[in-house]
Amino acid sequence: MYYLRKFTDKIELISAIEEYITYYNTRRYQIKLNSMTPMEYYEAYAA
Repeated sequence: MYYLRKFTDKIELISAIEEYITYYNTRRYQIKLNSMTPMEYYEAYAA
């Protein structure tokens, strides 16, 4: 996500990092987690 991309200021970089973290934790499906996102897996098995 960050390679070959130029950020013009610190706020833009922080925004991109926050978007990636949100994607990584809430929208990224994992085969090892029974095709659930990490948050879905946590919510399903933490209760």
